[in-house]
Amino acid sequence: MENFDRRLLPQRVNEYLNYLSNVKDSSPLTVEGYVRDLRLFLTFVVSQRERRSPADYNKDYDLSYIDDKFLSSVTISDVYAFLSYCGSDRSNSVITRKRKSSSIRGFFKYISDNMGYISSNPTAQLQVAAGKKKLPKYLTLDQSLELLNAVEGDNSTRDYCILTLFLNCGLRLAELCSLNLSDIDLQQKTMVVIGKGNKQRMLYLNDSCVNAILAYLKVRPVNDLKGSDRNALFISRLNKRIGRQAVQLMVYHYLEKIGLDGQHYSVHKLRHTAATLMYQHGDVDVLVLKDMLGHENLSTTEIYTHVENKQLREAVSKNPLNKVTKKD
Repeated sequence: MENFDRRLLPQRVNEYLNYLSNVKDSSPLTVEGYVRDLRLFLTFVVSQRERRSPADYNKDYDLSYIDDKFLSSVTISDVYAFLSYCGSDRSNSVITRKRKSSSIRGFFKYISDNMGYISSNPTAQLQVAAGKKKLPKYLTLDQSLELLNAVEGDNSTRDYCILTLFLNCGLRLAELCSLNLSDIDLQQKTMVVIGKGNKQRMLYLNDSCVNAILAYLKVRPVNDLKGSDRNALFISRLNKRIGRQAVQLMVYHYLEKIGLDGQHYSVHKLRHTAATLMYQHGDVDVLVLKDMLGHENLSTTEIYTHVENKQLREAVSKNPLNKVTKKD
């Protein structure tokens, strides 16, 4: 979690964060997101009532004094004003504002409906713009092959294995970094992945993944590993479990090498690439794809069907008979 003293948060917020961690089994990253959103929202409400300038909203105020009486005074108008501020002053997208509204709604549902600390939920009738779903950005098949062929250097076997798992299995960054040797069964060609909310799913490994893992295991460091790092699949140059930043920098390096730097490609785009290529070339049912990616809702996975539909529309539009009309 980011460096922030939870003693500066209201008691009810801390209770809610404990509820998310221990009852809902939310991941540390999810809880961290709620900390940021709720802290900013409550700072905004306080600053509005004290007529502070918007520049003050980013400061780490002591919010520990906020009690049930204060929380009971929060209105839906406060929430809409906050979301408006996030859009106009912070240039937050619709998706980001939806996430923040979800954080606020979840908190007030907990302290009102679940615990009864306040008599009514100010977010019960909260409405947020749906927004347009953006098509995911992904590498083409040729670009994916070019990326793999660009791997070189002292850690080339490890880097190639990492890119292979991203492009074939659609892993999230956190999922890849948390992989352990004990998660891999090369005889059965399976891999256990810990996804969001600590939910486990099993993935099947194709030949490319198996061969890449076997090659990496031959050069994977085994000496000077301590504690849980001894079981980590991917090891950094410091002989520790590889971290997210190291993986990100590695991926950016190879993307830049094939000329994709500055085009909004990222580690997560490799996950989109895996899903898109499987849907386009593998005749994969969207329900199977949902399970493989670890999506909770089918609507999240259906974005890849839109990619295919877009290509079909483009293909039709390029038909040489596209502009032909009936002669009078």
